[in-house]
Amino acid sequence: MEKNKNRRCVIAGGADIGDYEFLREKLLPDDYVIYCDSGLKHMEGLNVKPGLIIGDFDSHEDPHMDVETIVLPCEKDDTDTVFAVKEGIRRGFEDFLLVGAVGARLDHTLGNVYLLEYLDSLGMKGCIIDDYSEMEMISGERVVVPDRYSFFSVLNITGEAKGITIENAKYPLSDAEITSGYQYGVSNEVLPGKEAYISVRSGKLLLIKVR
Repeated sequence: MEKNKNRRCVIAGGADIGDYEFLREKLLPDDYVIYCDSGLKHMEGLNVKPGLIIGDFDSHEDPHMDVETIVLPCEKDDTDTVFAVKEGIRRGFEDFLLVGAVGARLDHTLGNVYLLEYLDSLGMKGCIIDDYSEMEMISGERVVVPDRYSFFSVLNITGEAKGITIENAKYPLSDAEITSGYQYGVSNEVLPGKEAYISVRSGKLLLIKVR
């Protein structure tokens, strides 16, 4: 569906959100917002109405709003959030922002983080924002990290990350490799007044920018 190619799909999951004001500043007027099951608890805090509601409603009751709603079975392969991402892709979106996606449930958190890799593998953009950080995948194109972020980390979550270059950072790298078994790219810092540049020649990296 070409009509949604230039719009962003925002997906609200059920993990806790503490700083609604920060997230509201990240929302765009034409965002298409999908609330997933208990993500509906964030509707008032985000102050944005859904374009679509998805869920099996095992953790939040169906609000029966005058909004398109997809009711899922409780027993299924995809979580509500995964289903929402796939539904957004089916509707023609190529840019995704996930909120309420990282929290106390480590299994759901990791599953949602890997949605960023899934989207990247399809040539699409994905970002997760929580109360403390912003996450995205690096593959191919160089990524810029402004010095407004206190720290940043790069993690190998896909099995290969070679030819890594990090410039304008406290711990620079040149043609380096980070393996999934030795994650030494945690807690780097942008040099004051600079922008850090990160690239990977082969494979992918998960970039976590800590604010």
